[in-house]
Amino acid sequence: MGRWRPPAPKSSPYITPAGFTALQAELDGIWVRRREVVAALADAAAEGDRSENAEYIYRKKELAGLDRRIRYLQKRIPELTVVRETHNGDRVFFGATVAVCDEDGATRRYRIVGADESDAKTAAISIDSPLARALLGKTVDDEVSISVGDTMTTVTVESIDYKS
Repeated sequence: MGRWRPPAPKSSPYITPAGFTALQAELDGIWVRRREVVAALADAAAEGDRSENAEYIYRKKELAGLDRRIRYLQKRIPELTVVRETHNGDRVFFGATVAVCDEDGATRRYRIVGADESDAKTAAISIDSPLARALLGKTVDDEVSISVGDTMTTVTVESIDYKS
């Protein structure tokens, strides 16, 4: 069995201004880090036998990872569309922070953002996620059914906020 995987579906090109700034800062930071890694790689290469030099091997792998991320960001950033407009709080659209109540009575807050800035720690979900797609266009007190695997979950929209 091979390791080939089909390419992932293209994610939506939308991003918030803060997310765009963060990606630009990441790219700038990676270039600085790359200079440091190249200098360390040159020092490790100067030590002699490269086949048994763990520092050299590690730095080569690190450099490859940095170059991969640089290539991705250089291709992705020009494709992005920064969404600057905000909506009023009556419907769920891109950039909204939505509080939903599930069947068990637990309330959770999610912020709908672009695929490049989604983060589970901050409850920022991608606009391409099933939950975000189901929430788009809904208003307060709307019930939304979400299919996750074989289970069906229903949540109720409690509040919509665009200030976050």
